Amino acid sequence: MRFEDQDIEFKQQYVSDIKKEVLAFINADGGTVLIGVRKDGKILGVNNPDEVMLQVANSLKDSLVPDVMPFVSIHTETMEGKEVVEIDVSTGTNRPYYLKDKGLRAGGVYVRKGSSSQPVTDEGIREMIRASSGDSFEEMRSLNQSLTFDTFHSEMKRKNIEFGKEKMRTLKMIGEDGLYTNLALLLSDQCPSTIKVAVFQGADKALFRDRKEFNGSILKQLEEVYQFIDLNNKTRAVFSRLERTDIRDYPEAALREALLNCIVHRDYSYSGSTLINIYDDRMEYVSLGGLVPGLELDSIFLGVSVPRNPNLAAVFYRMHLIESYGTGISKIQREYGNFPVKPKFETAKGVFRVTLPNRNYESTASEDGIAHADNTVSIQKHDTMLNQNQVILDFVTEHGQITRKQVEELLSVSTTKAYHVLTELCKKQELQTKGNGRARVYVAFKMN
Repeated sequence: MRFEDQDIEFKQQYVSDIKKEVLAFINADGGTVLIGVRKDGKILGVNNPDEVMLQVANSLKDSLVPDVMPFVSIHTETMEGKEVVEIDVSTGTNRPYYLKDKGLRAGGVYVRKGSSSQPVTDEGIREMIRASSGDSFEEMRSLNQSLTFDTFHSEMKRKNIEFGKEKMRTLKMIGEDGLYTNLALLLSDQCPSTIKVAVFQGADKALFRDRKEFNGSILKQLEEVYQFIDLNNKTRAVFSRLERTDIRDYPEAALREALLNCIVHRDYSYSGSTLINIYDDRMEYVSLGGLVPGLELDSIFLGVSVPRNPNLAAVFYRMHLIESYGTGISKIQREYGNFPVKPKFETAKGVFRVTLPNRNYESTASEDGIAHADNTVSIQKHDTMLNQNQVILDFVTEHGQITRKQVEELLSVSTTKAYHVLTELCKKQELQTKGNGRARVYVAFKMN
């Protein structure tokens, strides 16, 4: 007999560690375990080969996951007139295989290296999964198989959708090997990906107002994050004569679509968090992964959609969270209608960002009464200025006149801003001045 090497292992008698040797062979290039042979190759034989074969079979069935038996042959061979139990192992198709009691992690996965069985690192396990499952993250076997689905079960029940093992197989949360996929991991209560939301004071990151990180099932994150950003979506009341119109900073449908876009289309193989940054003038959604390879930014405006996570998108579709692929961007654009400042869609390597402008944001007037030259000037001219003018004219109609101080209080603006608005109304011959200095008031314009 030859000595032990890459594809052969000797065992003098049956021991429980034989399952580890079989595991190492099935995760590598296959091999043979001989029971009844000493380490130096001397044939000793076994006294009761049938009992030994039964022990081996039971151990492999009970201890190794996924099922290794289709790749294992257990039989006896006569060597030098003695009975030896031979275990022939082929390379498995659902690698990595692992010890059930250790789990799919370092210490639970072994591979054959030379004449010994070596544990595999977490990175090595991920590479084996990738090689076995392909490049689709959501279809790969989850490293964590101890998953619970309280949130998912609750949501499915609330929407009157059947839930069970067979449904999970249909949704591809359980793979052909009978184990949970990464899609199941994302929907489980143990989902490792998070969403971080930060609220800043002003238009930069100089000062935090609030920040929060959301975890758990992505369904739980979806609900909780939307509630949080909705609380920061303020409402402004605009009056036109006797009618009041409430305008929220951001269209609710746009917030919803941007959030769903972050969750459905991000690359979950990245370990970082999805980011949502809320400023006074805008809200930014930063999703990891960028565009799907082969797709350009211009393509998405043509309605082209190649979902990075089609199985996740299918689950969301069944749960009536999304309607169809490729409609989110156009919905966001439609929500801003004729509004002069449009949402921005930007991509860089590994990142996709959606920026929604605040419809109620006003630029700060400078000392000479001229607004800063940025996008918010268009907002002020298009929406805010018209509404402010009408509020002032309605006040004059009702009270006969108005002072600069009353304009400051009525519009909640600075002295410079109030003076600027009144000056513009006088230029348009909507108002005219009466009196001078502190006694100056503004009345309706009358033709001489």
